[in-house]
Amino acid sequence: MNRPNRKANSFVLISFLAVAILAGCSTTSHLPEGEQLYIGLDKIDYQNYQPCDHAVSTQEEIDAALAAAPNAALFGSSFHRHPFPFGLWIWNATEGSNSLLARWMRSSFAHPPVLMSDIGPHVRSLVAQSTLANYGYFRGQVNYETFTMRNPKQGKIAYTVDMGPLFRLDSISRAGFPAPMDSLLAVHNSETLLHKGDPFNVSMLDAERQRVSTLLRNNGYYFYQPSCAAYLADTLSRQNAVQLEMRMADSLDNRVSRKWYMGRTAIYMQRSDSRLTPDTMSRRNLTLHFSGKKSPMRPRVILSEMKLRPRQAFSQDALQESVNRLSANDTFSSIDFSFAPRDTTANCDTLDMTLRLVFDKPYDFSLEGNFTGKTSSRVGPGVKLTFAKRNAFRGGERLSFNVYGAYEWQTGSSGSSVSTGLNSYEYGADVSLETPRLLLPFKFRRRWRYTPQTLLKASNQVINRGSFFNRHVMSGELTYTIQTRSTTKHIFSPLILEYDYMNRSSQEFDAILAANPYLYISMKDQFIPKMRYSLVYTTTKKHRNPITIEATVSESANLLSLGYALAGRSWKEEGKHLLRNPYAQFLKFEADLTKTWRLGDYSSLVGHVSGGVLWSYGNSSQAPYSEQFYVGGANSIRAFTVRAIGPGRYHTTETGLSYLDQTGDLKFVANLEWRPRIFGSLYGAVFLDAGNVWAMHDDGIRGADAKLRPRNFLRDMALGTGVGIRYDLDFFVIRIDWGVGLHLPYDNGHSRYFNINRLRDANSWHIAIGYPF
Repeated sequence: MNRPNRKANSFVLISFLAVAILAGCSTTSHLPEGEQLYIGLDKIDYQNYQPCDHAVSTQEEIDAALAAAPNAALFGSSFHRHPFPFGLWIWNATEGSNSLLARWMRSSFAHPPVLMSDIGPHVRSLVAQSTLANYGYFRGQVNYETFTMRNPKQGKIAYTVDMGPLFRLDSISRAGFPAPMDSLLAVHNSETLLHKGDPFNVSMLDAERQRVSTLLRNNGYYFYQPSCAAYLADTLSRQNAVQLEMRMADSLDNRVSRKWYMGRTAIYMQRSDSRLTPDTMSRRNLTLHFSGKKSPMRPRVILSEMKLRPRQAFSQDALQESVNRLSANDTFSSIDFSFAPRDTTANCDTLDMTLRLVFDKPYDFSLEGNFTGKTSSRVGPGVKLTFAKRNAFRGGERLSFNVYGAYEWQTGSSGSSVSTGLNSYEYGADVSLETPRLLLPFKFRRRWRYTPQTLLKASNQVINRGSFFNRHVMSGELTYTIQTRSTTKHIFSPLILEYDYMNRSSQEFDAILAANPYLYISMKDQFIPKMRYSLVYTTTKKHRNPITIEATVSESANLLSLGYALAGRSWKEEGKHLLRNPYAQFLKFEADLTKTWRLGDYSSLVGHVSGGVLWSYGNSSQAPYSEQFYVGGANSIRAFTVRAIGPGRYHTTETGLSYLDQTGDLKFVANLEWRPRIFGSLYGAVFLDAGNVWAMHDDGIRGADAKLRPRNFLRDMALGTGVGIRYDLDFFVIRIDWGVGLHLPYDNGHSRYFNINRLRDANSWHIAIGYPF
């Protein structure tokens, strides 16, 4: 009954799209009388430009002040346009129509014409000229000219920027500061941001006022603010020079020039779902206010995170450090510090502090899912269920339980539509405890700027690979996380114990192991006692183009083998045991780099490179299967499924064997992804992925094809491209990617670089949570 209506709606939609395309023949047909369509800027002409870092920064600010993107701007550019202004076409096609479809298309996809009158070149010129003055070009001039194009309804703007001479600082002095303040500032004169000969720069002047304010507030002057001082600048006494004086403002409250010390502390603790009751606990200079029979959090836990102490001078840095440390453990939804003089007498120098803490909801529950598939190979869903309790033992701890599972089935082998019946699954659970302190077997006293973390974790996982095997992995972990700076984090795991053993294996799989010593060694029952260290560097949030670098080094059983060596057992001897099982010995290095370039307010380009090296020696001729590298999947080379490529040029024709032997000791993956916004919270993606794994040694089974060939490095990497969409829900991102293969590293009968036989043999689609990198 509804089929004719659907056809009618489809017809209307197609009609609107057709009209929109036809409207592209004239992007100016709907302009108001006397208006021109703005089509971009001409190249900005800079005169009297003297190349230097200061001039480059000035030019960037001027470019930003004059920037105005036209319709169909190429990557948000003010100078270049692409030839398909779809948003403007749809606007012209739907203008004047009040139908539901037209209003939806106009609000979702259309962009109104950018008019010359909207740009305001005169105002922008004044802003740019003010920017010149802020950078010390006091005599700079910014002029503009408008041009009418061949189509008289289109116009461009050309700006001319005459920078003029640059004024530099000639002398810097202070005046009006009380003697104690002036003495403190004099001691720290070497830290000043202003120096004779520096270019005049308003932002540096503001930064110096902020530095002075921070220095004074860190030394007890609580009521001092940057606005308490102003600058007097003389630009006439000497040519192209500025004589600068920082002067403390007159008629300030006398509390500003007084040094303040910490007094009593009152802490109010309130649960998010309860009202505060007058239950209190007092000790010396501390009073606790809370609801219930006992404090929701042990007082010493809160006090250990606070760096403001009674009878010490107030410090802004100590206050900020206290806020950061209390926020780090994710226990509170609100943290508020307030300070007040103890009384109003003229000699009062004591600040009483009030801290109000509102606890976040005690429980967290989350459900994550993904679905991965390859049209001619394996598909299947995965799910992860997480339950966590905040402040589990009244010390800011987080206790988490995770249950996860995944199922995958074979839809058909390459070149065949017949299913192989190779269905696989895995499931597991883990429990972890995170504490906002270092749990050490010995006393270690140190005041950390950022709260350190300790993780205790135990997990159990079962892996079933169809009719091949059923494998059990049990592990335990102790990890410390220490952040030394806002950009630098150290993660050290002194003890990771993993035990891998086979529950069941089929005769077919036993035959494969018998014919492949490489697989037999890497998949045998064994202990893996590990240590791991990671260094993570991330630029601060103020960076427009941030970068993240992570490097990890891990090793297994080297200390244990050293003990055996001291006892007389050879370092190179294989077969040594731990708890009646052979143990793995290896060294592993991994590195990961992600760089983001912001192309506009809603568009970015993200580059990602990762690599790794795994070296087995001593008690192991091959690394454990769980430690080896592989590529493919939703976060790697998205045109191929997990373990569908490599190592090197190696390729197996045995059904299902890619699950087992397509791993390696070397890894390299590179990704490039453009993420433009489509509309609202919906973003698109166009990506290019490349990479592979390689074997470090010839294992006698996979042959020389599995080894790295430096001269053919690029040709031995798999290459894929694709498109995707991302829906940003703020707290997480839903992602769908479709990857298409371009190049296979192994020989498939074609000598050309783009050697994919059929599209169905090399494309994958992935549904996942979060960005791939």
